[in-house]
Amino acid sequence: MHSLEDRRFFKQRLFILNMDKWAELLTGLVLIVGVILIAWASSAYSWTLFGKDLNFLHAAWLFLKGGIFWFAFFIGLLFIVLGINDLRE
Repeated sequence: MHSLEDRRFFKQRLFILNMDKWAELLTGLVLIVGVILIAWASSAYSWTLFGKDLNFLHAAWLFLKGGIFWFAFFIGLLFIVLGINDLRE
């Protein structure tokens, strides 16, 4: 049997050790808002570095569309495997 301390093993070993729930929520909110603002600013003001366009919003949108495609593909594959398993019974 695992004790309660074993379940919280990785949470205790984090870089920021004693964060309470409000600090965790505030840190998460700051990170989310920061990422959204950086993505918006990179697309609105056309950042460039060494001749490359740093449009993070476009890259995030492409990644999301690809993720949705693969999610739908694997859900379909899961249904096929479950259907084959039901046919075997």
